[in-house]
Amino acid sequence: MKPLSLKTGILAAVGIGFAGVVYVIIGAFFSASPGPLDSYARGEMFAFRTVSDPPAQPLNRLVTGDGEDITLADKRGKIVLVNFWATWCPPCVAEMADLNALQSRYGSQVFEVVAISMDRTIKEPREFLIRHDLNHLDLYFDPGMSMAFNVMGGANRGLPLTVIYDRNGREIGRLSGEAKWAGKDARRLIEAILERY
Repeated sequence: MKPLSLKTGILAAVGIGFAGVVYVIIGAFFSASPGPLDSYARGEMFAFRTVSDPPAQPLNRLVTGDGEDITLADKRGKIVLVNFWATWCPPCVAEMADLNALQSRYGSQVFEVVAISMDRTIKEPREFLIRHDLNHLDLYFDPGMSMAFNVMGGANRGLPLTVIYDRNGREIGRLSGEAKWAGKDARRLIEAILERY
């Protein structure tokens, strides 16, 4: 039997490696179970990801614009869209008007946008909301950024970050980065969440 040449051996190894990679990709694609809202992760909401095994809702202390201490547990009974933002974060600032519009449209006893500032003091976000006439958003402040770090898992993943919780405080899904929260894709997502949860 004629021995294989070095070139043939390399080509065979590359072919086997390529086939293995394709197998893993196809297997992952077909074995991954889609989340109940993954079909809404399109267009302007393409980065939205549902979670099958949601982490516990963080219950760190937040400070309201009135100086009251609360936790997200105080919001139980409604769908809560939590957005972590800061006045020094350009993508955060860019989506605040959309979040204000979203709260104006859907804000009720069953839905609330909770925009949590990660600024150094509560003064910066308070002045920002007033200056930009964001009058549908209540002021929430995360002193020491402890809640944000809990939600991000201690990793520096950047802002903005939006996490949506159901009426019992379980995470439905999250979106990292800026999004068009006043657009039609966001409305479809929010309406599907309100109907399902």
